Amino acid sequence: MVTAGVITTPAHTPLDERLEDIFDNLTEIITETKPQVMSIEKLFFARNVTTAMSVSHARGVAMLTGRKAGIPIAEYTPMQIKQTLTGYGKADKKQVQEMVRLHLGLKEVPKPDDCADALAAAITHFMMSRNVVEK
Repeated sequence: MVTAGVITTPAHTPLDERLEDIFDNLTEIITETKPQVMSIEKLFFARNVTTAMSVSHARGVAMLTGRKAGIPIAEYTPMQIKQTLTGYGKADKKQVQEMVRLHLGLKEVPKPDDCADALAAAITHFMMSRNVVEK
């Protein structure tokens, strides 16, 4: 792990400004860390339509930012991530977070939850691409 964190935007800020903040921050992170690939969780379904729309907007900006930077993008469903990290596709969030901690040799589970989720997607890609190479 080179770095980990989350990009936050102020609540009640207009959507276009929030998306621009995400783009600008992610562009800066990509410039500083020079990743070889972007691993992102597929938006499978959501109970709250408003939240799903906001997440899909942010996800789209993240993917476009990666694409414009020439970074290959790998997508994984929540079930694929859970299966890869825990061996059980219906594992709960705490189990996945603990496996992130163990895989990365961290003393504590990364916070906030979104940071642990992003690391889980990255670990999934590492493990999936390693399996492809080994076969």
